[in-house]
Amino acid sequence: MSEQNVDRRRALATRWLGVGLASVVAVVTLGLAVTGRLTLYISPESVWFACAAAVVTLAGAIWSCTLPLGAEGDHGHDHGHAQAPAHASARPEAKAADAEAAGAEAAGAEAAGAGSTAPSRRSLAGVGAVAGGVVATGVVAAALVLPPASLSVELAMSRAGEQSTLFAGADTVALGVADTSTFGVGDWASVFAAATNTTAYDGAPVTLTGFVTPGSGDGVNLTRLVITHCVIDAQTAALPVDVDPGEYDTGQWVEVKGTVRADADGSLHIEPTDVVAIDEPKDPYEY
Repeated sequence: MSEQNVDRRRALATRWLGVGLASVVAVVTLGLAVTGRLTLYISPESVWFACAAAVVTLAGAIWSCTLPLGAEGDHGHDHGHAQAPAHASARPEAKAADAEAAGAEAAGAEAAGAGSTAPSRRSLAGVGAVAGGVVATGVVAAALVLPPASLSVELAMSRAGEQSTLFAGADTVALGVADTSTFGVGDWASVFAAATNTTAYDGAPVTLTGFVTPGSGDGVNLTRLVITHCVIDAQTAALPVDVDPGEYDTGQWVEVKGTVRADADGSLHIEPTDVVAIDEPKDPYEY
């Protein structure tokens, strides 16, 4: 295989790992945004930023395609090497050449010893580059092939209890009495965990949507994942509901209408008046 072909293949691989993969990710991002499914991965407030970044990425990719292959490896080594004028002094150049030759001879032995390790280092670097390229290509291919999906019920259950108090969206916890008419599962989870005057919430009406997870005692938990920026920071919000554990399967989405009740020990739970099984909503998260 000629050296020219090797260089061309190396340039193609470099362009794919850089511009190619970035372009695919940008297209996937825009596609998810157009279909309204990007919120399965990031909060609605971050959608505009992700789309803007994707557009800029595609614009840069289009511009890079106007460059010849291998141009990304050219760092301008040609600058400053113009031919000296014919009338320039030859003596200083001769002295510089002699000094350079002497230095090369002095470093010859050391260079010979170090040169033996260069091929092995290049081999390791090549293996690492290939492995990284395969992994990166696999991740991007999975994003193209696999359908968008929300975080699993198992993940929500595994994260339950990681935070003593859920910071719902705005990172604030409602203490005392507040307007609960717009509260979701995450807001009520903050109240259940941090309210100091639980009797003030006794009798508050609620209409909440979430999925069923196992609870303590004779009830279940109404659960919802709450994200601040993206699914990586998702936290589990769970509320105890007086529902027979055998009535609904774990992971079943339900709409619960009922009333908040305060127990004698100061804890809160939901006493339902109506529980209806529903399909997973289009946006399964709270923010």
